[in-house]
Amino acid sequence: MSAPSNRLNLLSFSGKIRILHLSWVAFFISFFVWFNHAPLLAMMRESMGLSEQQVKTLLILNVALTIPARIIIGMLVDAFGPRRIYSMLLFVSSFLCFGFAMADDYEQLALMRFLMGFVGAGFVIGIRMISEWFPARQTGLAQGIYGGWGNFGSAGAAVILPTVALMFGGDDGWRWAIASTGVVAFVYSAIYFFSVTDTPKGSTYFKPKKNGGLEITSRFDFFLYLLMNIPLYAALAVLTWKLSPANLNMLSTGVTDIIYIILGSLYIFQTIRIYQINKHVFTETVPEIERYKFKQVAILDLSYMVTFGSELSVVSILPLFFMDTFNLSAVEAGLVASVFAGLNLIMRPAGGWISDKFGRKLSLGILMAGTAIGYYLLSMVTSEWGIALAVIVVIFSSVFVNAGNGAVFAIIPLVKRRLTGQIAGMAGAYGNVGAVIFLTTLSFVATDVFFMVIAAFAFVVFLLITMFLDNPRDQMAEVLPDGTVQMIEVE
Repeated sequence: MSAPSNRLNLLSFSGKIRILHLSWVAFFISFFVWFNHAPLLAMMRESMGLSEQQVKTLLILNVALTIPARIIIGMLVDAFGPRRIYSMLLFVSSFLCFGFAMADDYEQLALMRFLMGFVGAGFVIGIRMISEWFPARQTGLAQGIYGGWGNFGSAGAAVILPTVALMFGGDDGWRWAIASTGVVAFVYSAIYFFSVTDTPKGSTYFKPKKNGGLEITSRFDFFLYLLMNIPLYAALAVLTWKLSPANLNMLSTGVTDIIYIILGSLYIFQTIRIYQINKHVFTETVPEIERYKFKQVAILDLSYMVTFGSELSVVSILPLFFMDTFNLSAVEAGLVASVFAGLNLIMRPAGGWISDKFGRKLSLGILMAGTAIGYYLLSMVTSEWGIALAVIVVIFSSVFVNAGNGAVFAIIPLVKRRLTGQIAGMAGAYGNVGAVIFLTTLSFVATDVFFMVIAAFAFVVFLLITMFLDNPRDQMAEVLPDGTVQMIEVE
């Protein structure tokens, strides 16, 4: 008997391929909505008389809520299923779009932008959906297609929305464009709800035994989990600092202190909740069949922090870097920078396929090493280089970074099935943490040092992958409520 094929017939619209297409479109729309303001900022600034500080604050607010949102959405999708949660997220975000479009003053605009950061968590939902529908031998490629094609929603917003705004014209053209994205999200929330199921017919949807935090299976994992939660809150503290009197001066000292206290209190509360869920690991041994190693989650979090976190930050600064280094026009520099993000459309699925084909650990390790080399080469780019050689280095770096994104999420669904949403949520949040860390670093150092810092991070993560990451086992076990054990193929 011949081995089952890994090939996916993407021209089909039935079975699991239908679920893949419907899910990447949902992700595309969530990013389309999340970044609907970016191409319209100039119109908004003129229409509402915004200052440069206010515009910068909107950009910060747009990503602030996404970090905790991905954790929360991960818990919800594990508990209630991706069909309900994706539909709910798109439904709610549509009304946030309408609120943003109708804002009368900057305070309302800022509040709606902050809340709309929640839609950035949509990515997490499809990870669980795809893992339910695709076998392990195809999950890397399927997850890569889902992430790579859906991620293009931000580019779609940049291309489509300025034209929509000009069609309506006048000072309120941007409002109609923003509102139109809300209509799209509203309509698709219903389409998705009535068009998909959480699992193929006859399959079991495994849910966590307890909600409010990841289930872990050893004492060491308990303390590692607490340690890995710290950067999530630290990133929010850094964003608060950016808005504080010490930086953009958009928050008062009193409000800043209150936010710091809230963040500290939330970490303490979550620590208590994690202990309540996992206190049994201090008094009894978890059966071998139910164990998984949290170090897998930690290394994947750090890997995504480097790959996706650096992608977000580098895309933000590449146009200016090429303008300053090679004296290019804004249009020319923008075209060069677009290559870095644009390759995600191809290379994220390619990274998943490479992981399926050549092994999880080996693939991620090689791609992380390539990421380190790529950023090291970028740190050496100067005006003495030819522009063609500099573009080649950008492409080289982008290939490894974007393929690395795909390789990370080719492994995540294979750690522990019933916790996939939460694990994906934590990794996704770490992507945003990476962007905060790297962009904050950039505010203190020159661009060449910025690239070198990312290269150093990538090299350290490469060592962690090499020394500590385990290849997924042949099977993972899930226990049904009646005690029946079901084995799920992983490789």
